[in-house]
Amino acid sequence: MAKKVAVLVVNPVNGFGLFQYLETFFENGIPFKTFAVAPATHIKTNSGINLQTDDVVAHLKGHEHEYDALVFACGDAMPKFSENAGSPENQAMLSVIKAFGDKGKLIAGHCVGALMFDIAGIAAGKRVALHPFIKLAVNSAIGTDELSVVDDNLYTAQTENTLWTLMPKLVEALKA
Repeated sequence: MAKKVAVLVVNPVNGFGLFQYLETFFENGIPFKTFAVAPATHIKTNSGINLQTDDVVAHLKGHEHEYDALVFACGDAMPKFSENAGSPENQAMLSVIKAFGDKGKLIAGHCVGALMFDIAGIAAGKRVALHPFIKLAVNSAIGTDELSVVDDNLYTAQTENTLWTLMPKLVEALKA
């Protein structure tokens, strides 16, 4: 039976990246639920398309045990995070990421996902793929130039344009 996935959706989200995850999960029978990193379930893509998530990240906090894996769907994550790092939504997101990491659960992300994993304290000493512009921003993770990297429970890709290199490995792990 496939693992159940919680998908963190930042606001605004990169629709191309998000839809790659969701379509792949749907097509492979991998159950998932989307959680907005926002105060409400109504969010937008970077290009302004309105989306409705299943729930908000605040409701995932404390329920991490109900999921086997976590996916971080990137968008304008860094600018919005830096503007609102102390917001309840961002603090809940970091708490959820840390809880999944502390339990050794599978965690995937692209673009700045690896940086968020680093900030949450779960990527120390692990090799990660992340957007080339933020490679030097990671503190305890080991930023690489690879299109995608799997290191233990962390599955990372540089950008939404390189997710295709990660998805087969991610699907295999989620179906195992």
